[in-house]
Amino acid sequence: MTTRAGFVALIGEPNAGKSTLTNAMVGAKVSIVTHKVQTTRARIRGVAMEGEAQIVFVDTPGLFRPRRRLDRAMVAAAWGGAADADIIVLMVEAHRGVTEGVERILEGLAEIGKGRTVALAINKIDRVKSEALLVLAKTLNDRYPFAETFMISAEKGHGVPALRKWLAGELPEGPWLYPEDQIADLPMRMIAAEMTREKLTLRLHQELPYQLTVETESWDERKDGSARIEQIVYVMRDGHKGIVLGHKGETIKAVSKAAREELQEFLGRKVHLFLQVKVRPNWLEESERYSQMGLDFKDGN
Repeated sequence: MTTRAGFVALIGEPNAGKSTLTNAMVGAKVSIVTHKVQTTRARIRGVAMEGEAQIVFVDTPGLFRPRRRLDRAMVAAAWGGAADADIIVLMVEAHRGVTEGVERILEGLAEIGKGRTVALAINKIDRVKSEALLVLAKTLNDRYPFAETFMISAEKGHGVPALRKWLAGELPEGPWLYPEDQIADLPMRMIAAEMTREKLTLRLHQELPYQLTVETESWDERKDGSARIEQIVYVMRDGHKGIVLGHKGETIKAVSKAAREELQEFLGRKVHLFLQVKVRPNWLEESERYSQMGLDFKDGN
């Protein structure tokens, strides 16, 4: 029996559907999915099995024009994830086509894609007519020599099995990199923190979510099989703390409940979740916060 294993980096603009595709491929919720852009900060990897092949997805942050240190570290992580991968898949939204952001990614691919297998996945195909899809596929293939082009809807699952099968066949031969039952290589503490951050992002609109981070402070396994998890939500200003807590604490209660329910479903057991909100004005400049997110502080320079 010949086993195959390797890394596949999904790259694209924020919101192109990279996290949704990772989750569809892996069959479990690993990367957080929200309608807000820039929600994936760390290179969360999902592991998918396809026949005798183990596909390890490097879900990179969306590539965009960076403004702050955190942005720069995220973009460096995205390109770093692509440079380390065996196969790169560029995801482009069907209805948005070749945007300025896609143009920049194509320029970057000219360098990073050398000597690598690069595939194109046109996502959200249910939003446009098939003639437009063919034109977009031709335009992109004229710009870059993609090994293969896939038309998919990550959300609805269309075209996902074909892409997974193709990836499995393209990976190098070799032993599996992870135990078969392991879904993500991120420590559970980080996945738990990401789930809470996702709930906060969905509850709070505008700029605030990018000014906060969540860390799992303690994780105790209880005798009855449940887990007691304490997390801290760091915000930059006192005013932000009030927004996160909400009137009479109702926002943080709702977030805590939603995060707890999702964690229980993910872990398959009872969870006691306790959230605290702390003001830390400079967390965006602290290297420790970056390593908690799996990013390299130096990449932000």
